[in-house]
Amino acid sequence: SSSYWSVRVLRSILELIQFVSVLSTIWLPYLIVFWKTAYSKLLLRKADKIPQELHHIVQEAFLTLQKHDCFFQDLVRIKGKDFLTPVSRILIGNPGCTYKYLNTRLFAVPWPMEDYEIKYCHPELFTACKALIKLNDYLTTEAIQALQEQNLSGTKETEGTAVTDRERDFSNFIMGSLLEDQSSLYTPRNDCTNLKYRTSYNLTLLNYMDPLQMPYLKQEPYFRMGNMAVSWHHDENLVERSTVAVYSYSCEGEYDKVNEQDVEGRDPADWHVGLKVAWDIKTPGLAIPLHPGDCYFMLDDLNMTHQHCVLAGFQPRFSSTHRVAECSTGTLEYIFGRCEVALQNLQVDSDSAALSLKSLEVQVVKEVEEIHNEQFWFRANANRKRIWKKMDFMVKGNKIAKQNETKPKNNRTCCLVSILTTVTYDVKILGYCFITIVPSQEIFSAIPYTPR
Repeated sequence: SSSYWSVRVLRSILELIQFVSVLSTIWLPYLIVFWKTAYSKLLLRKADKIPQELHHIVQEAFLTLQKHDCFFQDLVRIKGKDFLTPVSRILIGNPGCTYKYLNTRLFAVPWPMEDYEIKYCHPELFTACKALIKLNDYLTTEAIQALQEQNLSGTKETEGTAVTDRERDFSNFIMGSLLEDQSSLYTPRNDCTNLKYRTSYNLTLLNYMDPLQMPYLKQEPYFRMGNMAVSWHHDENLVERSTVAVYSYSCEGEYDKVNEQDVEGRDPADWHVGLKVAWDIKTPGLAIPLHPGDCYFMLDDLNMTHQHCVLAGFQPRFSSTHRVAECSTGTLEYIFGRCEVALQNLQVDSDSAALSLKSLEVQVVKEVEEIHNEQFWFRANANRKRIWKKMDFMVKGNKIAKQNETKPKNNRTCCLVSILTTVTYDVKILGYCFITIVPSQEIFSAIPYTPR
């Protein structure tokens, strides 16, 4: 009933207030020791348990991609503000796949696959992508085995999980109400319980960061864990209950001891992955040291019930994060298809060149505008002229319609003027914001002019 849900919402808000008030007075405890209960779905695979040949080709792939300047900082939007990520990234995966996080869509560099003829600008890049798909196959096999060993291949939960139904409900309420930037965390699928489906990684998000090159890193706010390379978060846009696999490689070498941090309970020189139960103040946090070549798996629904962060060490670090991304509306084929649908709604008279719309449906036009102007243009500037030329022609139809205002109008022309006026106004507003507001933001000064 409505009264029941009102009570639950009120109780959740009171618990949130308690959560914040506790954090303002104490540091929460966290663990580096082995975990059995709240973190039973986290699996760490030490480097010596992974084939040495695989280590060699993957680490060479990281260095090759860095040599060819393939890593870029992403421009993301968090709570209405634009930021450049401290971590540089590149997305590699199945041909045509994209991945969206924090309102930024990344377009995958394809790795070699059968039935696809993929051309690379340098043979070394082909070798690097080939190494990453080998790592992908290995992690897929390991993930399936881990799920089978923990009896997580179906819908049944393990008894070791310490997240209660009440805590999970509260977590879902908070994520839905307060974390709007994480609203697309998961897309449920009917066959999400299928083991192979939840471990068939279709892309990997590669990360690189050199802490010594960062003038400022945010401090972990709850447990005093030290500098964070990546703040607390859930991974977005994944198939429900899919496993996330991460391969970590921190470069060996000397470091500047001046940068040592005053942190509780962990060696600040080592990179760590931190975990905590989402919106929980009772369960201690967890920090796991990551040595070169270590892997860890977030099995089953761990990414939904828990949050994780990356704690910076002193050495530069690469990581390859393999995911089952939800791509039903995110592939390049889908995006081009929506563009074609939008163009099909425009018809031009062969004699008079007069423009008219076949229908009054404008939703697809708005969708294309969002995909193109906010995402595809920034990531694929080379293609935008070819693709947007026809789209721009639709907008120019507004001018033609206005020139004929003195002539008798039929209903179809009136509809065209009304709809295109709205679309053109939206485009002009976005353009004005881009020209006058965006360049004034300091965050854009580091971006070359062309991709701006």
